[in-house]
Amino acid sequence: MTSFYLSNPYDPPRAPENLPLDQPWALFGGISPQKFMKVYWHKRPLLIKSAIPAFGLAAKAHKPLTSPISADTLFKISSKDSAQARLIHAKPWSYSEGPFSKKALPDITQTDWSLLIQGMEAHHPAAAKILSWFRFIPDARLDDLMVSIAGPGGGVGPHFDSYDVFLIQMEGKRRWRISEQKDLRLNPNLPLKILQSFKVENEWILEPGDMLYLPPHIAHDGIALDAGCQTWSVGFRSPSYKELIQEGLWRLAESLEDIPELERHFADPMQEASTSPEQLPSELIKQIRGKLKNLELDQVSTFLPGITAYLSEPKQQAIFDSPRNPLSSDAFFEMLKKTVCLPHPQTRILSLGKNVYCNGENVTKNQTKEVQAAWGKLSARKRLAGYKGLGTPKCLPDNSLYMAYMAGWLIFEPAI
Repeated sequence: MTSFYLSNPYDPPRAPENLPLDQPWALFGGISPQKFMKVYWHKRPLLIKSAIPAFGLAAKAHKPLTSPISADTLFKISSKDSAQARLIHAKPWSYSEGPFSKKALPDITQTDWSLLIQGMEAHHPAAAKILSWFRFIPDARLDDLMVSIAGPGGGVGPHFDSYDVFLIQMEGKRRWRISEQKDLRLNPNLPLKILQSFKVENEWILEPGDMLYLPPHIAHDGIALDAGCQTWSVGFRSPSYKELIQEGLWRLAESLEDIPELERHFADPMQEASTSPEQLPSELIKQIRGKLKNLELDQVSTFLPGITAYLSEPKQQAIFDSPRNPLSSDAFFEMLKKTVCLPHPQTRILSLGKNVYCNGENVTKNQTKEVQAAWGKLSARKRLAGYKGLGTPKCLPDNSLYMAYMAGWLIFEPAI
């Protein structure tokens, strides 16, 4: 995982498909991903100096690297309707949501402001490449990559997150102060979620190429020290059990439409004369108990398809455009053999055994073995390169690969 690319601006490499999980990585200060997960993940903070060695090598060569994404580009992205952007000012604290016009954004040298843009993997390929470095953590846990650009003094105040986060310094310097304090009460008089009391326990200055990992509920405060300071945050989802079970139940209820037997009406030929007619009939309870037992609602496997479908749903603001000049079904399959097919940056793909879910739908259901295998490769590798396993079949109208392409969920890698 060591990158020695010294191009300017920095061009992050895409991680290899087969990550060496038991080997030391510079990204984690010379320890392996396996050790990181065992010792630090969800347990304690970790500061890694020179997590991206290219920045240090370039500085020694007196050719310091700049961020993969310029300030101008970030400002332009924040003006898009599809971008989830926030502008925060300190002294006093204020908060506004994008899209932002050029006039609404501060000058890069102005103090005490921060511009935050979520889901940058959908807007710039460098962000998507950075995310590939963290695929030793299950895809179901990944949320997105947020870029924060700030002027001197810029920050969002002392706060805590309910999820794990990697904070990568990409340009300029930022002072981080953290605390493992138990008091996480928020100040009710501010427009932001800022801690009422913050007692600093550790303090560091991160330079370009450094990274700080924080598990959930660690209080932290980052202050930009330079104009145009950029911090890239890789965040992870942490849904509540209530959320997961509710979503699983909701999708399970939808799936009952596929069970014809449940269309039959309740009948009670064995019902006896009742002395308590106000009570729910014991015969009804008995039959419902039997149906629920047959549906295996007491088994976790019954809920997992719905939970997987939910976790594979794209972000609410995701926008997918159909191809401008769509290929015919036959041309699509020929193209699959010649080039690389990729999920759209906002597409989410997860697997449950051999079933693959894409953007909330089971795309392997009622598909041929060849199509199922193709989806399996897309889910595992997030790319389908020169795939010839489909042979030369006629593409049926309900072929899920072609349907996903037509919906804009799958795209072809542009020729260089």
